[in-house]
Amino acid sequence: MPSIQTGLLSNIVIIMALAVAVLFICFRLHIPSIVGFLITGILAGPSGFRLIKQVSEVQTLAEIGVVFLLFTIGIEFSFQRLSRLKRAALLGGSLQIALTTLAVFFIMTRLGFRSNLSIFTGFLISLSSTAIVLRTLQEKAQVESPHGGAALGILIFQDIAVVPMMLLIPLLAGGDAHLGKSLLVLLAKGIGIVLIVIVAAEWLVPRVLFQIARTKSPELFMLSIVVICLSTAWLTSSLGLSLALGAFLAGLIISESEYSFQALSNIYPFRDVFTSFFFISVGMLLNLNFFSEHLGWTLLFVILVLMIKFSIAAISAALLGFPFRSSVLTGLSLSQVGEFSFILAGAALGSQLLPANIYQYFLAISVLTMILTPWIIDLSPRIADLLAKPLPKKLSRGWHRFPELEGFDARNLADHLIAIGYGINGKNVTRAARIAGIKYVIIEMNPETVRREKAGGEKIFYGDATQDAVLIHAGIKAARVAVIAISDPVATRRICSNLRRLNPKIHIIARTRYVQEVKPLHQLGADEVVPEEFETAVEIFTRVLRKYLIPHNEIEKFVAEIRSDNYEMFRGLAKKEITFSDLKLSLADLEIRNFRIIQGAPVDGKTLAQMELRKKYGVTVLAIGRDNQIHYNPDPDATLHANDIVILLGKPDRIAAALPLFISQEQANNG
Repeated sequence: MPSIQTGLLSNIVIIMALAVAVLFICFRLHIPSIVGFLITGILAGPSGFRLIKQVSEVQTLAEIGVVFLLFTIGIEFSFQRLSRLKRAALLGGSLQIALTTLAVFFIMTRLGFRSNLSIFTGFLISLSSTAIVLRTLQEKAQVESPHGGAALGILIFQDIAVVPMMLLIPLLAGGDAHLGKSLLVLLAKGIGIVLIVIVAAEWLVPRVLFQIARTKSPELFMLSIVVICLSTAWLTSSLGLSLALGAFLAGLIISESEYSFQALSNIYPFRDVFTSFFFISVGMLLNLNFFSEHLGWTLLFVILVLMIKFSIAAISAALLGFPFRSSVLTGLSLSQVGEFSFILAGAALGSQLLPANIYQYFLAISVLTMILTPWIIDLSPRIADLLAKPLPKKLSRGWHRFPELEGFDARNLADHLIAIGYGINGKNVTRAARIAGIKYVIIEMNPETVRREKAGGEKIFYGDATQDAVLIHAGIKAARVAVIAISDPVATRRICSNLRRLNPKIHIIARTRYVQEVKPLHQLGADEVVPEEFETAVEIFTRVLRKYLIPHNEIEKFVAEIRSDNYEMFRGLAKKEITFSDLKLSLADLEIRNFRIIQGAPVDGKTLAQMELRKKYGVTVLAIGRDNQIHYNPDPDATLHANDIVILLGKPDRIAAALPLFISQEQANNG
């Protein structure tokens, strides 16, 4: 029997221990965990410290990670989600992939490479890292920003496009000799898989999972989900397709059932563990000797890939109607090579479509671009500003023209409100202004939103509020108030500065997600800054105080002092004593309770004056409920009857003492 120290378990222990150390350092340096896994693989692999001997076994675990990764993506895939981003996903995503593939194809064919290899390399380069980009944008609270929405839509389309790309690998690997036959076989397999998915999603899987869910056994449910995932992956693999494709389809099947959320929660731990092995295995595949020997060419290709991907993604966003700045930010966010490219490259290497030397170049380029991504996104606002300086103002405002959106001119307005951003906050602000009869104008960067709202008669126009010309178009110099209600913190700061510079007298109210933005925005000219995370805390604590019956005027004074003190109460949670106003929990020991009067109870048929509840028990009757009506502050002559609901105010012990009055003698004896 082989020693366990030389087996797979020892490899797992070494990898995970090294990953813990590397990820801890990456956390301190604010580097994404995926990059940490790649570095772990490089260090542990054959060209690093050679800590792992059985690389093939680690790659087997990595394949399981790919299966679970695509399985969860299939479960999370939603046509409703896609419909919300349909323009960015369908138009922007298809443009980005098609133009990138064409650009790479043109370059590689001019360098003498085969057409099929050139097309496939275009597929590899066209994909971006969903995991790294989304995590970075979430950390910066930019997912809901215009460039965040554009990037998300394109990434969703890329994730879906991986499936047909994988289907095309055997076709591209086979060359042009049997193109017609290969297309027919591919079409037949595609139709067969679609039929299997439809049958399983509509009839088979929901019924099976229903019977399993009835057992209320979490172990049985979890094992069933894993079996569905792996068996579907095995089925597609036996048909000559990929394991990853089958896993995606399995997730898609379950996503159509009511058990998708529970399945997703069960599979997440498996996905996170095995996916880490996937990225580690990718790092192991990187040949450091090859990288050092071809360092110059590799760095040149990295720069070329970054420039191609940035330019085409930016152009795709611009063709969607986004302004220059948002287009640049979108392009920079998507300039890296993605994790699904590794899956495609591995499949192509096995099909002998991708030569070994090209594969090593690809690995080096991909790993480097992924490692650089967090810093590129950090620097993207500065790069966008730098690129916008030499451009004419009209071009920097927007690459694509929307004539139907430009007919609005607010420069003749005076004393009006400018609302920048038409999300939930922007809608609420303008709704209140409309009710109050306040003139307003809205600046919004989402062209679809502008078209829809303008058609409904809303005073809205398309533009990037970081540009002076857009603010002047909105009548900034004559406006009284400006409300900044967008999700991009960098753009919020720029807009605030521009507003104050163009109109020193305007009152600026800025919304921000995090409290650390409050001070910089005040310094840039904002009169009021509303941080969402602390305003939520204020609202929650206000409701707590109301529950403890603190007087309304004291609550208002308390809230005003919190805001005037720049939310120091919530920021200085380590302090032991914080005093505000004369806030006292003087009524905190009181309680409001309600009771239904039982037939034959002592109070049944008697008036409040006869019962002397306040005098004898120290409780007050606030209201009486009868026949679906509430009688507040009842008179002493009010008579109580069976089935009435009596609402009492008093201390808990006094209410408990009065309880026997509202129940029958028999219940009191039994109690």
